[in-house]
Amino acid sequence: MSTSSLKKQDQSDLNAPLLKSQLNEMAKSEDSTEKKNLSKKIKDVEVSLPIVYGNIAFWLGKKASEHQSHRWTVYVRGASNEDLGEVVKSVVFQLHSSFNNPRRILETPPFELSESGWGEFEIVITLYFHNDVCDKPLSLYHHLKLYPEDESGPMSTKKPVVVESYDEIVFPEPSEAFLARVQNNPAINFPRLPAGYTLPHPVPAEVDSKKKRGDIKDHSLSQWFTSFSEADELLQLAAARQQVHVHIAKLKRQLRLLDGQNQLSKSVSDQ
Repeated sequence: MSTSSLKKQDQSDLNAPLLKSQLNEMAKSEDSTEKKNLSKKIKDVEVSLPIVYGNIAFWLGKKASEHQSHRWTVYVRGASNEDLGEVVKSVVFQLHSSFNNPRRILETPPFELSESGWGEFEIVITLYFHNDVCDKPLSLYHHLKLYPEDESGPMSTKKPVVVESYDEIVFPEPSEAFLARVQNNPAINFPRLPAGYTLPHPVPAEVDSKKKRGDIKDHSLSQWFTSFSEADELLQLAAARQQVHVHIAKLKRQLRLLDGQNQLSKSVSDQ
């Protein structure tokens, strides 16, 4: 897993979406002019949408040429591969200018783009949201990775290069319509509502029913996706904690051994 650098954006509007990783880097500014909203906003509440964005690249092996060495896919997905379509309306991938039609627009999930080439470059991924979610887009920056970190080792057509980043999009002061619509959506970290607050009946999603959604859970590349679930994180923390305990025990044994040697040296010098 690799964390790509994220460029700062002007977030002067408190209702604009934020990446959770950037919250500590940004100073919240006050806007004296309130914009008209489509529906009532809920104060002191935040909704977060965990996402993963990155790329998977396969070396073409014997079929590789000077200008076509890899087949790659860049994407934005739910942290556990959930469908983001109820929150994200469309995604724009801005590729290198050498590609035909470098600005690719995807209006239905899965939000992914496959291409072939030989070079690595930065891809700008811009997310646009449904009207009841947010009227401002959010841009992510991902450096396309084709070659493994250990470039001296042999490349394989069986095992791809996978580079993914995890983050959470935070929506401050969400609208009632948005919360009512996504309250049972597994992709959303649903907030704790103010005491006694009751949401209205769900509003139909602003999604064209004629568009066919992709089957996200059974994605053909899912076997290569990094797992960012809470259970996996807890297991990793437990393993790291165990390693720390082992290291501490080893240091204690070394200290006891050194202490014993020092006492022995002292007793010999006193004789």
